[in-house]
Amino acid sequence: MTNFLKTFAKATRLARKARPFAFAETIRRALVPARPAKPKRPRQSSASSMPRPSAGSFVNGEFKSRHGTLAYKLYTPVGSTRRRMPLVVMLHGCAQTAADFATGTDMNRLADELGFLVLYPQQSQSANLARCWNWHAPEHQLRGRGEPALIAGLTRHAIALALANPSRVYVAGLSAGAAAAAIMGAAYPDIFVAVGVHSGVALGQANSLASAMAAMRGKGTAKPAEKTRRPLPMIVFQGDRDRVVHPSNAAEFLAGLENSRPGPLVSQSFSGRSAKGRDFTRKVYKSSGGDVLLEVWTIHGSGHGWSGGHAAGSYTDPAGPEASREMLRFFLSRKRSTRLLRAAHPAA
Repeated sequence: MTNFLKTFAKATRLARKARPFAFAETIRRALVPARPAKPKRPRQSSASSMPRPSAGSFVNGEFKSRHGTLAYKLYTPVGSTRRRMPLVVMLHGCAQTAADFATGTDMNRLADELGFLVLYPQQSQSANLARCWNWHAPEHQLRGRGEPALIAGLTRHAIALALANPSRVYVAGLSAGAAAAAIMGAAYPDIFVAVGVHSGVALGQANSLASAMAAMRGKGTAKPAEKTRRPLPMIVFQGDRDRVVHPSNAAEFLAGLENSRPGPLVSQSFSGRSAKGRDFTRKVYKSSGGDVLLEVWTIHGSGHGWSGGHAAGSYTDPAGPEASREMLRFFLSRKRSTRLLRAAHPAA
């Protein structure tokens, strides 16, 4: 796992140094008139001219906006496409692709069973050599900027393309994708209803490569003193033998919830064993009104891999309880209220 950390650090440094457009931009600024015309922004990909994907299809696409370009895969489950189905956005980890992540999480099989769409954005190697989402960099942590804006734009594109139900959109991820999913939930609560985190670092724990590496080793930054906005409902999975993302990171999601001052929390703890013999502890945190705000699963004996995932994918632990199924249970029990939906999506 040490090699994984070295690869992550090296890829991020190379991505920062790779600035092929810097020289050209300098020349352009020297040659343009003193009062140049405002440059046109790249046209955002439109779903209006594209046919709705057919049932049982797993299509490839490319989304472009002024924030960049993302390749993606979109799965439409078998059955009728006339329904406005929920949408789950899945953010892969470092060294993974959209197809690999789909295989490892087995989400498409569950989509056929439960009836939902799955969107898999794929990080570009030009943005990060190891295909890590750049969750540690400040320019990729806020609404309207960088990768969050790009992923949000792609999500809206997928909603329009597949005629998804905008009141039931969720985001989940593994490792770097898990950290990015937490950022997406905080930055775009008008799009997403709930968040799934697997082996990830909580929001606010890193603002540089050095602090990201420290957080992954369990040495995160100090908590902000001021009150923060209450996070979206979240389900968290973490292996207690993880040598890439220290298991202590799971506790930071509870700390983030408590820092939002949600009022008295009621907690319950459950123990169990998966069908393949992996023990786990599940802790549920509810508001005084009974709403589940956070669910944390600790998978005993598990390392850095998707719990209950398929062995054909990378970074999976097939022996663990099914993280994918449990996330879908958590997600599909929630939808945005009509009032909030109309405010965020007037055309919905």
